[in-house]
Amino acid sequence: MTNQLPTLDVCFSPELLPLYDLRGKVAVVVDILRATSSIVTALAQGVTHLVPFSELAECQAQAAAGYLTAAERDGRQAEGVDLGNSPFGYLDGVVPVRGRCVAITTTNGTRALHLSAAADKVLVGAFLNIGAIAEHLRRLQKDVVVVCAGWKGNFCLEDTLFGGALAALLQTDFDTTSSDATLAALDLWKTAEADVAGYLLKSSHVRRLNSLEAHKDMEFCIRQDEYTIVPVFQDGRITAVDELIG
Repeated sequence: MTNQLPTLDVCFSPELLPLYDLRGKVAVVVDILRATSSIVTALAQGVTHLVPFSELAECQAQAAAGYLTAAERDGRQAEGVDLGNSPFGYLDGVVPVRGRCVAITTTNGTRALHLSAAADKVLVGAFLNIGAIAEHLRRLQKDVVVVCAGWKGNFCLEDTLFGGALAALLQTDFDTTSSDATLAALDLWKTAEADVAGYLLKSSHVRRLNSLEAHKDMEFCIRQDEYTIVPVFQDGRITAVDELIG
């Protein structure tokens, strides 16, 4: 009798999470454009930890406690904060981030993190760290649900493509065939893989970002394996996993 492989499922929207039992599983929360890509970049650039908030006022209030504040609503940087939701905010050096802690709120991504808290472990995924996420999941050997942040509760292409790309990496180690959602994500990824940027030009969120002159963000956020960092959301904070202890 062979050992049963852990499963990999894809939840297309946080609105569908009530249909999933996350207990005993690993949730990989993904908001490619742009929250989780920014979180991965922030930690790679030396931010000590991030605290996600659902409400803008809660995030802004953390400035008094010494936090940098990062906030976005409808794709634009909110007023009265240090950073928006672009990974370049952590790369351009305008706001020094190394050694700082960040309070963050976004339209979709931070909400998805909080809604996934019932999982045994909540990881922050992006194309920027997809290989590291895949390797960490192989080590954990638990059932996985990729939680797509979507856009205001709706399905979005870019997060689903991540689910398909992750499933493609893990096909020999996980059961990726028992969920129609995973199969659909895999098919989308196979269609898009040769030219992800070109494929995503039809995405509503990419068109939204382009209207905000943020096209370079999309080009950066679809890069694969820029970083080997694995962020985990636990006890209200996002920190980097120590791979030695998992």
